[in-house]
Amino acid sequence: MLPRRGLVAALGATGMLPFAAHAQDNKAQERWPSRAAQMIVAFPPGGQADVAARPTAAALERVFGQAVPVVNRPGAGGILGSASVARAAPDGYTALMALSSLGVLPESERIMGRAPAYTVDQLAPVARITADPTVLVVPTGAPWRTLEEFIADAKRRPGAITFGSAGNYSTLHVAMAMLTGSAGIDLLHVPFQGGGPALTGLLSGTLDSLASGPGPALPHVREGRLRALGCWGRERIPGFETVPTFIEQGHPDVEFYIWSGVFLPAATPAAIQERWREALRQVCAGDEALRRALDAAGSPVAYQDGEEFQRFFRDDTARLVRAVQRIGKVD
Repeated sequence: MLPRRGLVAALGATGMLPFAAHAQDNKAQERWPSRAAQMIVAFPPGGQADVAARPTAAALERVFGQAVPVVNRPGAGGILGSASVARAAPDGYTALMALSSLGVLPESERIMGRAPAYTVDQLAPVARITADPTVLVVPTGAPWRTLEEFIADAKRRPGAITFGSAGNYSTLHVAMAMLTGSAGIDLLHVPFQGGGPALTGLLSGTLDSLASGPGPALPHVREGRLRALGCWGRERIPGFETVPTFIEQGHPDVEFYIWSGVFLPAATPAAIQERWREALRQVCAGDEALRRALDAAGSPVAYQDGEEFQRFFRDDTARLVRAVQRIGKVD
């Protein structure tokens, strides 16, 4: 009989310890989740990612039987929070509720001459939760009642009308760049640290206009504080049925969507990724509280997962990267 230390050494020498470790890993995956799994939002509270994350996390708690706290980690237009998940331990306990800017930000870093803080291949797409066209909103006290009036005034006063965004090269920046390019107008870009602060800036009178997700903007439109002039979708948005699309208004190439989706570190075991996917599929299909919350926010469920979401993410990212390259370097 070998003493315990000798037995361990002998097992290691014969290559049996890796099998034991593998078995332990399998057991850990079978028990997953055994503790809270946090959901990172790379923007401040109040923006589109936050609107999607909070009811989704609450629904997941009912499936996982564990807490799913939402942690806002803003900075650099979404780069800091996204990079933190890309570098997180691949154990399934750190997920990202991302927006479509996720694939754009690394390219924007390259354009600015910086090494990207993360790359998209460091993150695994798990499931899409929502997909909403953005909507152009202005304060009700602004002089423009239609898109035509807004564009005409912008042409008379190049660079005088401001618009906000969640940061340079963010989804809100790219969406507005599509419109200004199509309309041939020059607006003054004012970047914020997220869509929530940008919306606050619009409501407080700091900004003249904003490309917003429909969810955050809808309550203020209903209350009469904001006016919508157009939307970036191919079809009109629920809750904004009287607001024509830009395609209807003569801008056929101005089409853009803010989508929200859950990502995990790329090295997360396939079994744990599938556990997340199964849970998200379940809550998006059958959790009435989640669906009511997103419907009330004007951002209904538009679920995708698996190869369908991977293909959507790849194609959408390629289109947005081309738009960012057209914007070029921002001083």
